[in-house]
Amino acid sequence: MVMRNPMTRVSRRGRVTIAVLVVVFLLFTLFDRVVGAWADYLWFSEVKYTQVFTGVLTTRIWMFLIFGVTVGLVIAGNLYLAYRTRPLLRPHSAEQHALDRYRLFLLPHMTGWIILVAGLIGLFSGLSAQGHWQEWMLFSNSTPFNQTDPQFHVDLSFYVFEYPFWRYILGVAFTAVVFSLIGALALHYLFGGVRLQGAGERMTAAARAHLSTLVAVFVLLKAAAYFLDRRGLLLDKFPTQDLYGAGYTNINALLPAKEILAWISIVVAIAILVFSNAFMRNLVWPGLALGLLALSAVAVGGIYPAAVQSFTVKPSQLQKESPYFQYSINATREAYGLKDVQTVPYAADNTNPPASLTNGTDPTVNNIRLLDPAVVGDTYTQQQQVRGFYEFNPKLDIDRYTLKGKDGKDRTQDYIVGAREIRYDQLQQNNWQNRHSVYTHGYGFVAAPAAQVVCGGQPFYVSGFLSDNTKPDSQAGEQCASPTDQIPVTHPQIYYGEQMGDVYAVTGKAKASDRDAEFDRPTGGAGNQDQYSTYDGSGGVAVDNFWRRLLFSAYFRETNFLLSGVLNDKSKVLYVRDPETRVRNIAPFLTLDSDPYPAVVDGKILWIIDGYTTAATYPYSQKLDWNTAIQDSSTGGRVFPEPRQDVNYLRNSVKATVDAYTGEVKLYAFDEADPVLKTWNKAFGGKLVQPRSAISESLMNHLRYPEDQFKVQRDLLSRFHVTSPEGFFSGQDFWEVPKDPANSTADQPPYYLVAQLPGQNDSRFQLTAAMAPRKRGNLAALMSASYVNGQPKFEVLELPANTAIQGPNQTHSSMTSIADARRELTQFSSQNSDVFYGNLLSLPVANGMLYVEPIYLKAKNETAFPRLQKVLVAYGPKYMAYADTLEAGLEQLVKQVTGQAPVPQTENPGTDQNQGGGATTGTGGGTPQVQDAVAAINKALADLKAAQVSGDPEAYGKALKALQDAVARYQDAVKAATPAPSGSPSPGASGSPSVSGSPSAQPSSG
Repeated sequence: MVMRNPMTRVSRRGRVTIAVLVVVFLLFTLFDRVVGAWADYLWFSEVKYTQVFTGVLTTRIWMFLIFGVTVGLVIAGNLYLAYRTRPLLRPHSAEQHALDRYRLFLLPHMTGWIILVAGLIGLFSGLSAQGHWQEWMLFSNSTPFNQTDPQFHVDLSFYVFEYPFWRYILGVAFTAVVFSLIGALALHYLFGGVRLQGAGERMTAAARAHLSTLVAVFVLLKAAAYFLDRRGLLLDKFPTQDLYGAGYTNINALLPAKEILAWISIVVAIAILVFSNAFMRNLVWPGLALGLLALSAVAVGGIYPAAVQSFTVKPSQLQKESPYFQYSINATREAYGLKDVQTVPYAADNTNPPASLTNGTDPTVNNIRLLDPAVVGDTYTQQQQVRGFYEFNPKLDIDRYTLKGKDGKDRTQDYIVGAREIRYDQLQQNNWQNRHSVYTHGYGFVAAPAAQVVCGGQPFYVSGFLSDNTKPDSQAGEQCASPTDQIPVTHPQIYYGEQMGDVYAVTGKAKASDRDAEFDRPTGGAGNQDQYSTYDGSGGVAVDNFWRRLLFSAYFRETNFLLSGVLNDKSKVLYVRDPETRVRNIAPFLTLDSDPYPAVVDGKILWIIDGYTTAATYPYSQKLDWNTAIQDSSTGGRVFPEPRQDVNYLRNSVKATVDAYTGEVKLYAFDEADPVLKTWNKAFGGKLVQPRSAISESLMNHLRYPEDQFKVQRDLLSRFHVTSPEGFFSGQDFWEVPKDPANSTADQPPYYLVAQLPGQNDSRFQLTAAMAPRKRGNLAALMSASYVNGQPKFEVLELPANTAIQGPNQTHSSMTSIADARRELTQFSSQNSDVFYGNLLSLPVANGMLYVEPIYLKAKNETAFPRLQKVLVAYGPKYMAYADTLEAGLEQLVKQVTGQAPVPQTENPGTDQNQGGGATTGTGGGTPQVQDAVAAINKALADLKAAQVSGDPEAYGKALKALQDAVARYQDAVKAATPAPSGSPSPGASGSPSVSGSPSAQPSSG
């Protein structure tokens, strides 16, 4: 009787249908990939970095093929071997009878099934391998560090460039062997080579030899993994300390355990092969050998190191771990570029404001920055927008320029800068032609001195204005902008910028006079005629024939490339217009700084982007998550957190520029000694990055110490400024980044300024930050980083350990509790305005500490913008002032020392050393009427905040009315008690701030 295959065969029509669907699916998939690759190649050709495109593509293809084919062949070979060595006569049993239907299904097309299974596993292995192209490039182009690890004395290049790829190779080998073992076991069982029932041997000799060999290979791979694990111990974390590297237990217990287990694995592999096939011909001894390996792994690799840690290390941890602590401290400082940090003692024991605050002799005081780039973005937009479709980055940037001052002499100072970019979502007619071929670019570079305000708290624009804003202010009679553009630009058109997103531009009209030409800028002349232009830069990809139009029609999924009449034989399409994305595409191995900034260099607007080379396998170095380390109040919280990026090595090796007009990208080697950069440059033919000597002097003058690198180094130096194992073990001298006084939920951001700090010979453009002792609010140190003669220099002003100098949050709390400030801020809080606190600057001046905090007011309407209206200043714990201008505030400080002005009263500044400027809740000093009024104000503020949180409008109205009444009571009580101090600022400012910590207060940073 002939048995029929129980599996239903697919009809011929069904097979044809399936084949057609598969072909259509592959065509659409391949077509999309081919179109994308073609467009990408044209883009790389435009920027002249085709070696990156071809290098990455060929590497990924070869890795896909080599790993995919190798894994597929290994699995196919084992499956075929299992099939060929099947027993010709299978024993009769119910078990074997139940398997007959599966054998009948597989046997007619056994070769096809083997190819299919092996092909699928090989396909996924190849897809996984091509994603590891960076590891292969580093492995194959390894450059020596010429430094060795302290334990094995192996060059660090092994850990950074070779160790990750060896790990991956082992992982692929384990995958191939495990799948081969599973597949071979399944086939041996299916065809009777392995059985669970019946008399006689449970396994044929062929099946035993095959499977035992695979198990032996697996155990040998485990031995190789143990040997590699010995090096990996230098990347582990200490069991009890937040340090990385091999500690006492790892070196004295786990390291020999790994070596013992490796040799045991080799012995077990030999035992499996020999005893399974040559002597006993059964699985008893191999099973015992595997059991011995597992038992050894638990005892030698687990129990013994745990016992050493518990009974040897813990009772005397400092004595046992000190050498390894030192290894980690030294490696971390070396890996993050902190080896040469210069520490300068700073007593900060002067608490009396010096005369140099007002006589113009202190270079730091002369350059105090008032404008906060995180606050005045709206101001730039409202005043320099000109048209509704222009936009500035909400967080502007800071750079320095040397321009003529009021005295006619050249002066270098910091400027708040921004690029006037196009805002596509604000176009009134947002059709395809307007979006992609008419409104193609922004226009102008806008700059204003960071230390100067005019016209009621506005920036004084010296560059990039389009509107007629050079007229004198009607009240003050002062210019609101320079009558001349002091930073001339050759091509002010901005075709490449941060706000472009994924919007492409079609350019190249024959004449600027065409009615569908590109909008260039509003002229503001008679009739308010607009200026039109046509792009003549080198950027973009030509769309001058049918095939190019067809390509981009498919790439952008837009039929207008084929149908629209705006394209001609001179048309080009500009895409990938975001500077950061352009650099990332060209240098995918770089981690880019999160804050690109525009600069005018030799008349061109260039986007400058800092590029970092990183690694995660530097021995003994501290490992951290990059995306977490760079977060503070200036970055804000992300709705969707970025994936973790572990690093333990960092170099600012590359400075990249992107021309805002042509899109030209240039990469410069800023740290030519970096082995990681050398390796990547070698991987792409040695010409990817230009030498440092190619950086022009004019460009070098605009390079600044990168903010993200500073944040990471600041975070590490909070602990690793302690360089002795004893100090690190105790942790008593650790620091922390203080919270932002205006936003107690996030760290205070660092700030750029031009200053001459103690120990420096001249004024520098530098990035600075204050540090506080851990879990305390006073000041511990000031960090600064700058470039001196083109070389990075990191300095720390360290205050005495027993200092009681107030930190940023304590000073903010004291300054906002000045009687006049509290009264006015409380009064303003009841009006329809918002307050923004700018950067609180901590400045070491005259062997003391000067604090400056600007206050911006903004009315709550669509056309309002923040204006700098008040300034808080403090020197030492006693002398504080609240004034309309910085000059007035500093003058008050000096007069308070001489007795010409009274020291301002504070209203319950509070005693909490860590408070971040919240409203106080005591009753303060003064008459009983004043105390009662302050208590009423605080209660009204608490009720107001509670009502705002609960969303109860009725309760909010009552609380607001109670606050107004309490303020009025307070003002009457103060007037009745004492007259207002002379020189106190008047509340005549547009807009109204809120009491620090009140519901209407708006945190700001930058």
